[in-house]
Amino acid sequence: MKIDRSDGVDKRFNQDLFHIRKHILTFAGAKLEIFDAQEQVIFFSKMKAFKLREDIRIFSGEDMQEEFISIHARSALDFSAIYDVMDSKTGEKIGALQRHGMKSMIKDEWSILNANDVQVGKIQEDNILLAILRRFIGLIPQSFKVEMNGTPVAEFKQNFNPFVVKLNLDFSMDKSQTLDRRLGLAAGILLCVIEGKQD
Repeated sequence: MKIDRSDGVDKRFNQDLFHIRKHILTFAGAKLEIFDAQEQVIFFSKMKAFKLREDIRIFSGEDMQEEFISIHARSALDFSAIYDVMDSKTGEKIGALQRHGMKSMIKDEWSILNANDVQVGKIQEDNILLAILRRFIGLIPQSFKVEMNGTPVAEFKQNFNPFVVKLNLDFSMDKSQTLDRRLGLAAGILLCVIEGKQD
């Protein structure tokens, strides 16, 4: 099930729509399933438990036999942590994602960095009023706008469900794939795992 391209990227990443669902009954760490638009599970992600620095992997399935991507926090207990996103097969750095700790106290915000740590995009909660209400009331789903070099490329929307964390990723406006889907998917997983701790 591999795409015929010289970069060797699995074709399951080359899609416009993904759905991420986080398991709620997990003793430690975090487990997530990634679905395609047809609601088929195409990836499985796991965050290792009892780590001072977050360590998240994306696999082909729950058997974790084939690893595609690793996501590592550069430092422990960092309020504005940077997460390196790596191709597990080649060792290539795809890019990085940086959480804006102080800004995220009011409205979640992340920077998208390229492989050289240059900011090329951002992810922001799209409604500051709802973001503030969510921090006091809870049970308000999040919605994010994703931009690359000032141009909208994606929307991430959380389902309203107090028992299941589910995030819908829509890259359909990014026709030229300015944002590497692997980096976009890693961002969605981080939003489920890191920002989800606030809920």
